[in-house]
Amino acid sequence: MDFFKKLFGGSGGSSDKSGLYFYVRPHTCQEVIRVRIDTTYDLTLSDDEASYYVVKSVRGTTYKCTRSAELTLTFDLNKHLKHSECMGGLLVTEADYQTWLDAQSAQPNP
Repeated sequence: MDFFKKLFGGSGGSSDKSGLYFYVRPHTCQEVIRVRIDTTYDLTLSDDEASYYVVKSVRGTTYKCTRSAELTLTFDLNKHLKHSECMGGLLVTEADYQTWLDAQSAQPNP
C-alpha cells in the first residue's frame, strides 16, 4: 500500500480530496509531468458498468520534450485504482518528480 502512495502521491501534503496525482516521464525525456485526475469529474463509467476508466494524454512543457505519453487508469466502482498503464512513457514516483523540480530550479536561467 505504501508503494502506491509513493507512486501516486498518496498523502503528499495536498488537501485535494477528489484529486489523485500521477507522475509520468515520457520516453526520451528527462521531464516529469504531474497529472491530476479528478475522481468526481474525470472518470467515465465503462460500457459494462463494472468499472470506471480515464485516458489522459501527457506531454512535456519544454521544447526539449516533444514526445507524448498516454496514461490509462482503471478504477473499481468505489473509485479505487485497479490498473494503470502508460504507453510512450513511464509512471514514476512523487519523489522522482520532486527531484526533477529541484534540478530545474538549480539550473541557471539563460
